[in-house]
Amino acid sequence: MRIQEWPLNERPRERLQRQGASVLSDAELIAILLGHGIAGFSAVDIARQTLNTTGGLRQLLTASFEDVSQLPGWGPARTCRLAAAVELNKRHLQATVLSRESICSPHDTRKFLKARLRDLEHEVFAVVFLDNQHRVIAVEDLFRGTLDSCSVHPREVVKQALKHQAGAVILAHNHPSGVAEPSPADRHITTRLKEALALVDVRTLDHLVIGDGEPVSFAERGWL
Repeated sequence: MRIQEWPLNERPRERLQRQGASVLSDAELIAILLGHGIAGFSAVDIARQTLNTTGGLRQLLTASFEDVSQLPGWGPARTCRLAAAVELNKRHLQATVLSRESICSPHDTRKFLKARLRDLEHEVFAVVFLDNQHRVIAVEDLFRGTLDSCSVHPREVVKQALKHQAGAVILAHNHPSGVAEPSPADRHITTRLKEALALVDVRTLDHLVIGDGEPVSFAERGWL
């Protein structure tokens, strides 16, 4: 049955307009992105089948453009809409972080850094550069590694901190394995970076390790 034939109080778009997007299921939200169904399948049917095929929402949102576009009922145009929605969410989180007057705790940047780094298939080491009032100046991905390692060079971090005239930094990197527990190497490089940055009067506020669950904060563990 086409969605247009459903009772008004059950149609995803009408429910969204009346009650807001938060009341809709994953499949209903995806159905709105799809726009309409195909012969014999409503947009909600396609969305449910897609979630079952991919293994869930996260797997769908991190799948490649090619893989999604080949799923039944998708194609390039609909996959473009999905990719645009994912990118808009990331940019919204970045804009929120960059617009804050100051960052007072690791929690202020976790959502943004998690969205930026969590689903990458390789390690990336990022730095949030802040002024002396902890206002964000810039966010940069400085080093890219492999599935399980990333070489970090303190000289380059110091160089960028001086370039941005930063007064403080927040460090972050991801573990593609999904396990956010810091390794001995993570703790060692954090100490080296903190010491190198201190030489130019730049404070290291935190180092966040991003995995599947909540990011691990070095500051909260008392390691800084």
